Amino acid sequence: MRSVTIDEIPVSEPDAGPYALVTGPDGALWFTLVHRGGIGRLVPGETPTVHPLDPDCGPMTITSGPDGALWFTEYRADRIGRITTDGAVTEFPATPGCGPYGIAAGPDGALWFTATAADRIGRITTDGRVTEYPLPTTGAFPSMIVAGGDGGMWFTLNQANAVGRIGLDGSVTLRPLPTPAAAPVGITVAPDGVLWFVEIGAGQLGRIAPGGEVEEIPLPDRTARPHAVTTDRTGAPWFTEWGANRVGTVTRDGTVVVHDLPTPGSEPHGITCGPDGALWVALESGALARVAPVPV
Repeated sequence: MRSVTIDEIPVSEPDAGPYALVTGPDGALWFTLVHRGGIGRLVPGETPTVHPLDPDCGPMTITSGPDGALWFTEYRADRIGRITTDGAVTEFPATPGCGPYGIAAGPDGALWFTATAADRIGRITTDGRVTEYPLPTTGAFPSMIVAGGDGGMWFTLNQANAVGRIGLDGSVTLRPLPTPAAAPVGITVAPDGVLWFVEIGAGQLGRIAPGGEVEEIPLPDRTARPHAVTTDRTGAPWFTEWGANRVGTVTRDGTVVVHDLPTPGSEPHGITCGPDGALWVALESGALARVAPVPV
């Protein structure tokens, strides 16, 4: 088992809540501060900067857009935000009460987002025009979303125990999960087109092959509450265990390997592959953690 080094870099006060992060087009890490209302930027090795938002807007997830800016959801304000790499912010309203959460760039040059409280998937153009598509179920709580390798957008349905796909024409198909009450949240796509997702309710990692087959991989600790997932530069999945204060990965032979974070109770949420090739994790306790394999 290959070991890792883990370093924690403070980026905010503990009550600000770093929640999600992404590598931006400028080679910096951009992250949301869900409790304070801000978007942060960190160049590894430098001092972080924070761009303030409405303190009560609840910025959740963030992604790189097709226009060279960063796009993010404002869960409590029912808005989609855009921030340029020099810090200029524009905000666009979604349907009141819809609770936007996940967001990702699509293959059509637009951004796609989940509306958790409205059972819809939204699409916003880079000039701010919003279209929302209803899901064929209610109370589903659509959560994270990602562009798949098949030209569609894939998303988790946290309360419907399913993973969904929406085509660029708005057509929706759902894939039920084998485990009841699995409560999927995070989802990502690997370079080979495999979709990886995590089941916070079942303590499992999920895998959907390009042919549509669903496989579930139990974690060593089924109470770990896995939250987010990404892939590294080799295509291997990495995930956060919010309830167990760990990060984990799956080796090529299918073995699940987990690593404890240095600070107890750090509440790991988002995870991404950073500009330096390491894995970076947003810790709600006020830091970003850098997870890097030890050279052998």
